[in-house]
Amino acid sequence: MSKPIKGLIIDEYRQRFADVDNALVVDIRGIEANDNNEMRIELQKQDIRITVVKNTLARKAFEGTGLEALGDVLEGPAALAYGGDSVVEVARAIVEWAKKVGDLDLKGAVLDGELFEGEAGVKRLSSFPTRDEAKAKVVQVVLTPGGKVVSCATSPGSNILGIIKEIEERLEKGETIGKAG
Repeated sequence: MSKPIKGLIIDEYRQRFADVDNALVVDIRGIEANDNNEMRIELQKQDIRITVVKNTLARKAFEGTGLEALGDVLEGPAALAYGGDSVVEVARAIVEWAKKVGDLDLKGAVLDGELFEGEAGVKRLSSFPTRDEAKAKVVQVVLTPGGKVVSCATSPGSNILGIIKEIEERLEKGETIGKAG
């Protein structure tokens, strides 16, 4: 391949992955064509893309970007899986497909510049909470003590209210209210 063609491909990679900071590297070689098509269609419904890349050119294109750490796992046939709401969501989807098709090799992933190497790394990443799940957990942790404080503060008031209602009901029925002994 000539240098001008390589330069064009590197520029294409830079443009295509300009907004991508987190991605997975997989080897889709060996997957039957029908399974490959089905996988890509299903992943596309989740806004997840798979792009086969030329390793040496991708390494050059990724220099100085969030994907630079993937250079270590760009060996042999490689495809980049990216998109979705987060790389955790992408990892979960790819791990599920790896179970279905069997021939999907998980090479690694990058999240915020940190490399998760090999199948074990990708599976570990897939167990992380997504950004939305993490936010929900933080909100829950912050609100739980507040809810307990409110409950403690209102509990005596509701007890008194119950006693007053009981007195009111007894007086309406004409019963006398005696001293508590």
